[in-house]
Amino acid sequence: MAVGSGKSVESVLRRLRSPLAMSFYFLWKLPSCRFWRIRVMSIDRQKAVIRLPFRWRTQNPFQSIYFAAQLGAAELSTGLLSVAMLVDKPRISMLITGVQANFTKKAKETVYFSCDQGAELEVLLEEIATGKQESGTIDLVSTGRTAGGIQVCEAVFSWSFKKK
Repeated sequence: MAVGSGKSVESVLRRLRSPLAMSFYFLWKLPSCRFWRIRVMSIDRQKAVIRLPFRWRTQNPFQSIYFAAQLGAAELSTGLLSVAMLVDKPRISMLITGVQANFTKKAKETVYFSCDQGAELEVLLEEIATGKQESGTIDLVSTGRTAGGIQVCEAVFSWSFKKK
């Protein structure tokens, strides 16, 4: 998933939607995501949805999903959206500078984490790419919900972007 590689956003989004491609990517770059059996359910220019199953691999001693697994899936929903938006831009680095999370209910079943701030992110990245800004920071929110729509977690990741 090389950023600034001359590929189109749509071709990268297609690869991000491919379970086989993501399985290899997780093995290579994010082995914990592969171990936890995290899946990219959907991703487009506006929104990313990541599934985190409730299994023995993600379970803590209290019979719920371990907070680190939840934060890993939440971060992935914001990070993949960022990576997809950077594809057709000049070289821009990205880094998490802050994290805040609230766990509102015990996660005892599969959780879907979604970030739907693609439009806001695209505006910031376009300003950096065109030189209107040298760098910028954005807070991307990922909300974790069960299949029934019950919110179990909300995580805010402060992402910093800077033109290389």
